Amino acid sequence: MALGSDIEIARAAKKLPIQAIGAKLGIPEADLLPYGHDKAKVGQGFIAGLKDRPDGKLILVTAINPTPAGEGKTTTTVGLGDGLNRIGKRAVVCIREASLGPNFGMKGGAAGGGMAQVVPMEEMNLHFTGDFHAITSAHNLLAAMIDNHIYWGNALDIDARRIVWRRVMDMNDRALRDVVTSLGGVSNGFPRQTGFDITVASEVMAILCLARDLADLERRLGDIVVAYTRAKTPVTARDIKADGAMTVLLKDAMQPNLVQTLENNPAFVHGGPFANIAHGCNSVIATTTALKLGDYVVTEAGFGADLGAEKFFDIKCRKAGLRPAAAVIVATVRAMKMNGGVAKADLGAENVAAVRAGCPNLGRHIGNVRKFGVPVVVAINHFTTDTPAEVQAVKDYVAGLGAEAVLCKHWAEGSAGIEDLARKVVELAESGVADFAPLYPDAMGLFDKIETVAREIYHAEGVVADASVRDQLKAWEEAGHGPLPVCIAKTQYSFTTDPSVRGAPVGHSIPLREVRLSAGAGFVVAICGEIMTMPGLPRVPSAEVIRLNADGDVEGLF
Repeated sequence: MALGSDIEIARAAKKLPIQAIGAKLGIPEADLLPYGHDKAKVGQGFIAGLKDRPDGKLILVTAINPTPAGEGKTTTTVGLGDGLNRIGKRAVVCIREASLGPNFGMKGGAAGGGMAQVVPMEEMNLHFTGDFHAITSAHNLLAAMIDNHIYWGNALDIDARRIVWRRVMDMNDRALRDVVTSLGGVSNGFPRQTGFDITVASEVMAILCLARDLADLERRLGDIVVAYTRAKTPVTARDIKADGAMTVLLKDAMQPNLVQTLENNPAFVHGGPFANIAHGCNSVIATTTALKLGDYVVTEAGFGADLGAEKFFDIKCRKAGLRPAAAVIVATVRAMKMNGGVAKADLGAENVAAVRAGCPNLGRHIGNVRKFGVPVVVAINHFTTDTPAEVQAVKDYVAGLGAEAVLCKHWAEGSAGIEDLARKVVELAESGVADFAPLYPDAMGLFDKIETVAREIYHAEGVVADASVRDQLKAWEEAGHGPLPVCIAKTQYSFTTDPSVRGAPVGHSIPLREVRLSAGAGFVVAICGEIMTMPGLPRVPSAEVIRLNADGDVEGLF
């Protein structure tokens, strides 16, 4: 029987009260702050009391480079969590919150799909518990206080030409990428050129997702470098005296959000930095809390393994002391055919040769993840148009690399369709073969770190950067920021910086356009190619079909 749309399936879900979901993890009702009947925040006091408990096994779900054919990474993350619970393991799902920008643009939501979803889907993909609004407000409060400080005499001697703190909003709006503020006369301040980024690219978002508790949050917020003086010394949010008020705005947002899957299993949905322009992982506090409460924690990192998994390993795991036990790489037969040169309109026809031709993209991701010492299994996310011969071609290719590919039908069948993958993940996690290590040491120079990722993960010949970019990196090293990891902002669609280049290219170079210091988050952002930190809407945005029906229900979300 044909399934309905994702939103129809989610609306028909038989949800348990959120207190019952908390009880599955041993969270008392008094430590839950409910937002309605089906979602709640978990109190900081309860989380602090978990510190002496042993950790469960951490499983990363990542994917090949995304294609218009679809891969289903979040769907597989949710399905695997349900599958582990089905085979008797206490598993918790940890995923990111959805940004309004892609919801109303072209990417859609971030709650999974089919019979492998987190609910309430509509709230998750809209305002949810208000975390993103709090982050936007805290970020823009700091921006307002910088301009206000200059307006009232500029005691810190800030050079208005060297203010590096832009504003943010949680919506795709290309018109705001470059703007001039404070026009209209003396009473409005001093005009200057600045711009907006999307909220999910904000350093405040990254800080919230990497902070361990409220004290760590405030310290990190204070460390944000917002500008430089005329003497070229850094000015921080602490110097502006904004860190305390920003923490107040974020105190509730810092608490992880507890919801449930369609099968009434627990899921933490918290934080949401993009993976192509930020570090692409849910919050450390959600992940570490889940590890204290479950036998297994299934989390994801955004987009393909070249971006999301690399940043998960090199930034999140490095900073939080996490040691993943296994990784799942999601692929589809359709995406393999598209990587093999088949047009989207022709993906329904069997083409085993194209599947084989597209598999090197998958193979490269397998090799890359292994470089971190993490064992890998491939999840073939099933589509009804897949033929046995095409599926076998993927399995044979992966077997040739010494790994296993498992066919998964969780989209249509829920946990019953992913049991085989769940058992394989348990086998890998319990084998003890994981020997995790980041790709590069803290002591390596910043440019060398960028080049290491480019060579080892993107398989590029090198990085091309102007002398001004290299000089900026050297200056940050001299200022004590050399040990920071790097967060590379690059197109998600390719190992190169050209989104049209699929497969497993070699011989390319990575053009490094700009670098930004995120001293509070604790990494350096390297902006490569034409990637934008404020996306635009597509020619036909999803917003055109999102509406309320006659019953007052939301339609058009996906």
